[in-house]
Amino acid sequence: MKITRREIIKAIGPASLAGVSLGFTAQAAEKSASSKPSAKPLRIAAIYFVHETVTFLPYDTTLEDFIYEGSPARGEALLSSDPQGAMGGFVKVAREHANVEVIGIESPLMPKTGSASGWIDKTTYDHFVNKMIDELKAQGPWDCVYLALHGAMGVRGVERPEAELARRVRAVVGPKAFIGGTFDPHGNEDPEFLRHANLAFCVKYYPHYDYYLQGERMARALIRCARGDYKPTTATRKPPMITPSVLQWTGQSPWMDMVQRALVWEARLPDVYVSFYYGFAFMDSAEAGMTFQVMTNGDPELANKIADDMALTAWRRREEFYATKVLSMKEGVAKAKEAMKAGKTPIVLADHSDRSGAATWLLREVIDQKLSNTLIATVADKDTIEALRKKGVKVGDKFDMLVGGKLDVSAGEPVRIVGTVNTVSGGSGGRRDGRVSAAASQLWVSVKFGDGNVLVISPYLHQNTEPDAFLDIGINPDSFKAIAIKSRVHFRRGYYDSGYAKTILLVEPDQPFVGTVRLDALDYKHLDLKKFYPYGKNISYP
Repeated sequence: MKITRREIIKAIGPASLAGVSLGFTAQAAEKSASSKPSAKPLRIAAIYFVHETVTFLPYDTTLEDFIYEGSPARGEALLSSDPQGAMGGFVKVAREHANVEVIGIESPLMPKTGSASGWIDKTTYDHFVNKMIDELKAQGPWDCVYLALHGAMGVRGVERPEAELARRVRAVVGPKAFIGGTFDPHGNEDPEFLRHANLAFCVKYYPHYDYYLQGERMARALIRCARGDYKPTTATRKPPMITPSVLQWTGQSPWMDMVQRALVWEARLPDVYVSFYYGFAFMDSAEAGMTFQVMTNGDPELANKIADDMALTAWRRREEFYATKVLSMKEGVAKAKEAMKAGKTPIVLADHSDRSGAATWLLREVIDQKLSNTLIATVADKDTIEALRKKGVKVGDKFDMLVGGKLDVSAGEPVRIVGTVNTVSGGSGGRRDGRVSAAASQLWVSVKFGDGNVLVISPYLHQNTEPDAFLDIGINPDSFKAIAIKSRVHFRRGYYDSGYAKTILLVEPDQPFVGTVRLDALDYKHLDLKKFYPYGKNISYP
């Protein structure tokens, strides 16, 4: 006998659902239904196209950046490419249901340039999307399509490229199939994606702990839709607020409070999903800024009520979203010296503003102020790495080269480093979760210099998120009193949440380059910053 959700809730009471996101009742009902051999057979296509585009960088992201050993991937190679991410969660739960087949459509994985780089050129976008569409046509029909996306992808000549992908997928699979997408909270979303898709689940935390969980939720929800148990009804709100990424840490108020409010709504009421997009200010797009999207099971009144509550709560607390303290490079290194003297180590100096990876401002300040026992990881310099490769670099070699800078004015000038090669290795990619990564095959070189300092040189931007990742390249982080890294908030998973770092200092250059908290210095072409708090006058909402 099938037990309905309404019967379960009536038996145990709504109060018993407190603390549940996609609740026990949903999972129990789904397992009961899906375990029956007679469950409707479903074919689900899975697609991956993730990029966080920093449109202010002076170089494009091209086809070459997405093509390396393991990328593009299709079939099982795609489905297993991100085992602890959204794709991993989606595949695991989908395959727990009876008569469900998941097929990986050929997709590019994360580009060699890392978590963020410049505009994707239209040729590259068209190349991959056309192949996806052709494969969907060839292998159809489909009951569902899962899109693993970011939300802040920028493509030259293509407005809202993720929504455009959904539109093209809809044209192939028809109106009866269900389409769902998982997103990064730094997505710049508006209602457009959901004009073509049925569902959108956004990661809630920053650092991004819950990608796997959102993948699980998407699998359950899509299968419920396809089997007639869920009718997605959505509402979107965009309070006029825009914030740089470094301010958005969900380990502090008011960000943690907004996440908790979303979770409480999901716990209080069955079949409610609340997505909170913080927005990504370094993608110049008209739809940038904070967004809330709510999904309910055929209840538009409830969806609108919750969306209004979330947006108005954020608006009432708008001043609090800008409270994080960011220091200049000079101030940050000076405070690091004071902390070192006081024994408040290990110290993290986090340069949140470097979007190219090549910036030398913090390295220069470490040298100028003679900061000792410091691990600088990393300065990106593809040319230097290639020169070292051609020389057959090895541990113990003398090192005397200019490093970093050069890419654009925000990277600063190259810095001469004189020392000894300390390690030669492949990069760790900053994550130890088994996902396919271009960094695994890249050459990384570290150099000893100064008073106990080590500089790690990588070919591309690298965000270190945990100290143990350095062990993968032969460096013991415990040997240093300070670690200078390029990261906005991601590093807190390994340095703050674990209690590893005794002192954390956020730093940026004096100049308001791309990536800094001073958004009003950026040359926006598509976004009118004056329409957003705190940059415009007399901004009101709603």
